[in-house]
Amino acid sequence: MADKIDFTKSLDGYRARRGEFRVVVIPDTTYLAVDGHGDPNTSPAYAEALAALYPVAYTLKFASKRGLGRDYVVPPLEGLWWADDMDAFTRARDKSRWNWTMMIMVPAWIAPEMVADAVAKARVKGPPARLDDVELRTLSEGVCVQTLHIGAFDDEASVLAHMHHEVIPGRGLHMTGTHHEIYLSDPRRAAPEKLRTILRQPVARTVGDQW
Repeated sequence: MADKIDFTKSLDGYRARRGEFRVVVIPDTTYLAVDGHGDPNTSPAYAEALAALYPVAYTLKFASKRGLGRDYVVPPLEGLWWADDMDAFTRARDKSRWNWTMMIMVPAWIAPEMVADAVAKARVKGPPARLDDVELRTLSEGVCVQTLHIGAFDDEASVLAHMHHEVIPGRGLHMTGTHHEIYLSDPRRAAPEKLRTILRQPVARTVGDQW
């Protein structure tokens, strides 16, 4: 059996440094995904989304190891976040207005039928409330700007404001896709001031199409 793959170490999209706003090109990536709306701290739908994602993700990991001889570390939780007014993230921080998609990446070799089988197995064990909402999706982000935030989630606002209003337009770019966060730390185990989160924003050139 091959060595266990840790995608956070092998994929460039999981690399970021604090204070550095780096342009990266992200290939099409497949995820387990669940949609929702509202404050992640208080919305039952948010907790239910996570409770549905993790059993499927770990069932897939073990199925890949046993059936395909390909073992891997389950990648970190990720989230897409948006609102009708993106200043809800950088100024007002009105979490009740937030929409989100919570995601866990799956390797390219995971077939849709493996996902369906993993969902079926999770249902037998006692189905999470939102198990039937888990979908397999491919995200196409392309060119992005990303950085590493270290600290509490609520302290992201100034970093995002700098990225959105200074860094991106200052490089002749504009935002094109959905704000993306990658949670490298487990908030249940790490102190808020030590949380490590990649902040990613898909972009395009404001003038012209060539890079």
